[in-house]
Amino acid sequence: MQKNLTELDDRRVEMAGSSETADARTGQKVETKPEVLLDGQSLTIEDVVAVARHGRRVALSPDARGRVLESHQMVQRLVREQSTVYGVTTGFGQLCNVPISAKDARVLQRNLILSHSAGVGPAFEEPVVRAIMLLRANALAKGHSGVSLDIISTLIAMLNAGVHPIIPAKGSVGASGDLAPLAHMVLVMLGEGEATYKGQRLSGHEALKRCDIPPVELGPKEGLALINGTQVMTALGILTTYDGENVLKAADIAAAMTFEALGANPGAFDARVHSLRPHAGQAQCASNLRSLLDGSDLYTTPRTSRVQDPYSLRCVPQVHGACRDAVAFVRRTLTTEMNSATDNPLLFPSDGVVLSGGNFHGEPVAIALDFLGIALAEVASISERRLDKSLNSAFSELPIFLTRSSGLNSGLMLTQYTAAALVNENKVLASPASVDSIPTSAGQEDHVSMGTTAARKACDILTNTQYVVAIELLAAAQALDLRHPDQLGGGTAVAHHLIRNKVATLVEDRVLAPDIEQMFHLVRSGELAERVGEVAPIF
Repeated sequence: MQKNLTELDDRRVEMAGSSETADARTGQKVETKPEVLLDGQSLTIEDVVAVARHGRRVALSPDARGRVLESHQMVQRLVREQSTVYGVTTGFGQLCNVPISAKDARVLQRNLILSHSAGVGPAFEEPVVRAIMLLRANALAKGHSGVSLDIISTLIAMLNAGVHPIIPAKGSVGASGDLAPLAHMVLVMLGEGEATYKGQRLSGHEALKRCDIPPVELGPKEGLALINGTQVMTALGILTTYDGENVLKAADIAAAMTFEALGANPGAFDARVHSLRPHAGQAQCASNLRSLLDGSDLYTTPRTSRVQDPYSLRCVPQVHGACRDAVAFVRRTLTTEMNSATDNPLLFPSDGVVLSGGNFHGEPVAIALDFLGIALAEVASISERRLDKSLNSAFSELPIFLTRSSGLNSGLMLTQYTAAALVNENKVLASPASVDSIPTSAGQEDHVSMGTTAARKACDILTNTQYVVAIELLAAAQALDLRHPDQLGGGTAVAHHLIRNKVATLVEDRVLAPDIEQMFHLVRSGELAERVGEVAPIF
């Protein structure tokens, strides 16, 4: 059953209204912003975040439509000619030598989706699902996959209407693509499976019906093209990388506050030091710290008690900077990946050839996301050490555990226990997934990337790191209150003010979990980095 692309576009416009649209997650009216045009080659991480988290609408570019139509016509010709093409007129994986007749080609594609929907575990959150859908549509828009315009338009219509397939998080080995989770996405396109729509969990059929989106009937190669790709690991990686960049800024802010609270030696951040080891991230972190601390009485007061500070203070630019460089590498890798054709086989209509290759293999993403997890784990590791220095009166010359009534009160003692537990968990999670491979498909797929495991681990490490940095911020604000500085740095003063608007100074013991959650949301939301950056530019 072929649907008219223009008709579906008209439906999307009708659902949105002329000047405002509905947020795909909440259903509330929001101001219309320019659509993200998918052309298979220019999508950015910021575009993905805008669509995944903020309901930005999506459309297929005119140029992409032409390429998609051309490759689809090539598939139809190959079927008519009864050419032997993997996944079009043959079975899949180890069954690649089993011929499939033209009359069974559509059944083959539907059976592929049904049989590959074997994921388990909790479902991905809606922003992740939206990112997955967006990336799959963008990959198909390159015009080398052979799908019809109808397939892409249906995927885009679901995205714009807020129909979000239920996708179990576990089941991908990251080679031959993210087969199982992507199959669960496609189930809803067929009117099968389950989806959420406006906060309700519905059958796929009912969710499409409520949005007046007809289910698709898969043609030759279309099922394979929809699930043969790295979009699940890449989607998770993009959102984690974006948030990882934010937590790096928050970690610089926390380090600057702790630096003031402990009266550390400012020479460690001097630009002349970093010019002699010109790693980009190191120089940027040192610049951020100078900006945050500019104008501070504590920062400019000459030190007499310690010639050199411990590494967790003195080496912040070197450690945070290395983590920044790692995250920058991951961003570059993911930007390339999100604009790549990652299914198999690939069609080249201008050359008249179909080539089987391995672009579905997730190794480039898997290694990058293992690297991301390691980098974020290091941010938490050094943050916890700075926290310990703040709470240890033998080092800080502040009241032990940052309470004036120790003994009767335990102060912030247990916050370091929590941070230590999270850092320990990160160390376990940071063990790379990409070095493991378990052969699948009766040995045909004998090396796999485990990239989606790497992505899920990096996401968990990010959350733990956000909590650890949040705890350091809580302790640093308390320590600064106890020091009664005359003047904080321009950036740290804003951070301290924001923290105190959320959490009161600790005078006597109280339940600390809500305070930690307040700090966590200040970090996770990006509010801290954004507000501080208005006064003290940090990058």
